[in-house]
Amino acid sequence: MINHRVILAATPNLEIARSLTQQGFSQLYNGEAETALKTWQSAYRAYEQLGNKPGMAGSLINQSLSLQALGSYARACQVLTQALSIEEKICPSSLQRQANISQTLSFLTAVQESPTQDFTLVGLYNLANVLRVLGEPESSYVILQKCLDLAKLSKDTEIQNNLLLNLANTEVILYNQAKSKYQLTDDFTAQTKALILAKSKFDAAQQLYQQLINSPSNISLQAKLNLLKLLLDNKLLLSQDIPLDISISNLVNDIVTNLKQFELLPKIESIYSQLNFSKNLIKIVNNQDIKVKDLTKTNLVSLALSLSQEALANAKKLNNSRAIAYANGILGYLYFTREEPLKAEHSFNEGMLYAQAVQAWDIAYQWQWELARLSQLSGKIEQANQFYATAIKNLDKVRSDILLFNSDIQFGFQEKVEPLYREYIVLLLNRDKSSKSYERQATEIQEQLNFAELENFLRCGRFAENAIEVRNNKSKDLPYIIYLIKLADRVEIIVKTPNDIYRHTVDLAIISEPLTNLLNIIQKTDSVNTKNYEYLSYSQTVYELLFEPIRQYLPTSGQLGFVLDGYFQNLPMSILHDGQQYLFEPYIISIGSSAKQLRQSHFNPTPILVSGVSQIGPSFNNPIVPKDLPPLPQVKREIEDIKRSNPSALTLIDSEFTRDRFQQDIESNSFSTIHLSSHGQFSSDPEQTFVLAWDKPLDIQDLKLSFQNKTNLDLLVLSACQTAKGDRRSFLGIAGVAAQAGARGVLASLWLVDAESTAQLMSKFYDGLNQGLTKAEALHFAQLSLLKSDKYSHPYYWSAFVLVGG
Repeated sequence: MINHRVILAATPNLEIARSLTQQGFSQLYNGEAETALKTWQSAYRAYEQLGNKPGMAGSLINQSLSLQALGSYARACQVLTQALSIEEKICPSSLQRQANISQTLSFLTAVQESPTQDFTLVGLYNLANVLRVLGEPESSYVILQKCLDLAKLSKDTEIQNNLLLNLANTEVILYNQAKSKYQLTDDFTAQTKALILAKSKFDAAQQLYQQLINSPSNISLQAKLNLLKLLLDNKLLLSQDIPLDISISNLVNDIVTNLKQFELLPKIESIYSQLNFSKNLIKIVNNQDIKVKDLTKTNLVSLALSLSQEALANAKKLNNSRAIAYANGILGYLYFTREEPLKAEHSFNEGMLYAQAVQAWDIAYQWQWELARLSQLSGKIEQANQFYATAIKNLDKVRSDILLFNSDIQFGFQEKVEPLYREYIVLLLNRDKSSKSYERQATEIQEQLNFAELENFLRCGRFAENAIEVRNNKSKDLPYIIYLIKLADRVEIIVKTPNDIYRHTVDLAIISEPLTNLLNIIQKTDSVNTKNYEYLSYSQTVYELLFEPIRQYLPTSGQLGFVLDGYFQNLPMSILHDGQQYLFEPYIISIGSSAKQLRQSHFNPTPILVSGVSQIGPSFNNPIVPKDLPPLPQVKREIEDIKRSNPSALTLIDSEFTRDRFQQDIESNSFSTIHLSSHGQFSSDPEQTFVLAWDKPLDIQDLKLSFQNKTNLDLLVLSACQTAKGDRRSFLGIAGVAAQAGARGVLASLWLVDAESTAQLMSKFYDGLNQGLTKAEALHFAQLSLLKSDKYSHPYYWSAFVLVGG
């Protein structure tokens, strides 16, 4: 923390304001962040009465320090923009995420440096820190580089070292972001690119931390602690071998030798630093590959226990319930490591109670999760069930804030959030099979996980209820819904019928190979030249494993809804074959994130907006767009066919389809259907999810801004798009577009399909809608027409199209 203040002339009228300013720093140092905030707000009013604008701005910057200490980073960002006299739009929110670095650069150009150099520098420094925590590491990085340029003019080594420390912290977030991308794709090219970026960011962070190790004690300690966490997380989580240039053993010994450095930190920072160091010592103890010179595992546990108990005592002296809650949880980990489960249970329970008392749900859910695990280990299954349920309930209270405003979790969702849901599903499905209530609970938890994944992908607040709400009173639930849930060693298939619920289990090792082979074959353009048995054999195997065992619970024809987890979302269910026919022939199929999203309704498909790009335009040169995309001449025919059956449709073709024109037309009209026929891509990376307009790509945020005030969009059609190659979770892109658009149903393709066959399918789809069919029925009608044709009967042409929602 930098305690720089604006230097003011010493006049009698400023004494009260100056006294309040100093008082606030003392309060913050002692961990009284809320009191310090109120004091600095009083200082602001005092400066305001004096008409002292520098003092007012300085008080706002000070307020941001308190807000950061309280975890209110969104408010801190808004306060800093006020202090720096810049627009709030640089602050990310659930409505609009900062996605364009050029906006940050423009902001930096526009910032007017104050007569007091430190004022601008400290304000920018804090803004960079806030943006990093809010999940905008790129913007944080750009601002910190600007700060370093300004700091070169200053002889203040403290602020220069703080800047380097926070630049290193930002490099860590960029590393985690790249690592997350690496873990989410199977595509070799994408993996290689992400791995190269991850290594460069890892090396940059490590070098900066090493540079600071010999700096003044408080900066040195924070650099050592952060570097230790980076090395341990890398060693435990990253599958690739990234060289570690510094010994974890030497680093631990260095910190242990200078434990008095913790006393140099502000009191509340000292508490959390001790606890986080203890947490890292536990990681070392639990990893057999890491040895610390001169310190046995027993020594490390004893040291961590001593530090944690001291931190807890200090937290109690400050009467800081949040710190007390966190300290108890770390002690719980330690006691569990010492194989003292009763003490561990007591500490986790104490931490949970303190967290609940101050509504620190982000801490409470973690300790409830640990209590659930402990209860399960001791055979207290009902108690474990209750703790898991409460943990998820409390996580749900703050889920949107955690996923939106916690960069550590944003880029570590698979390790830090998803396992909670998965573990609870396993517990529920391992219980008494005669009780159907557990199976129903498991499907509900899977739906919650689907929404949590989607919110994490979009980095948005809670959208789910509004995004999937069907406002048509004539909507109806689907009578038969099938859940496919992948667990660590098996796949659970759960069928909900009007009267009952059924379940079947398949060994994951049996289904993984035919499923992977089927997807690899069918998505390739040359698959249309393969002999039928080469893909049908895999299709039939998957059908026999997933669908044949549950046929007895289903009617011979009718509507089926599928709620799929990430493992199955890139599989078009229509392609499954029983040896006589494809699954979609007797069944009308739709997919969704929940049963609620699958509700079906009839609707009037007008008015319609139809937009498309048939020629190579300026947007093809955008860096995020894959090279060598071909023109789509059949788009004109596709649009003409839709216009012919819907004469009132508004059309935008090629140069007419600009981003601004598209947004203006949506704002000026009330479309129930929007059809986009252009190249696009769906990816588990929101930055790689887009649809091409003529002048530039429409990304997730563009769609959010375009549709944010619309409540009547019934159908969004995305023609000529595809999922990102090798991306196991690229279906999130489709679901994300649907959520951002607020569409009740989205028709999209899982791979890039022949333009002529797509035009024919779309024409038949709209014919079906005009005949009064539901969206699912219309897609069924269109796919059957291609299957029965001589030219497009191969599933490559028709199975890619999926309907998300109802």
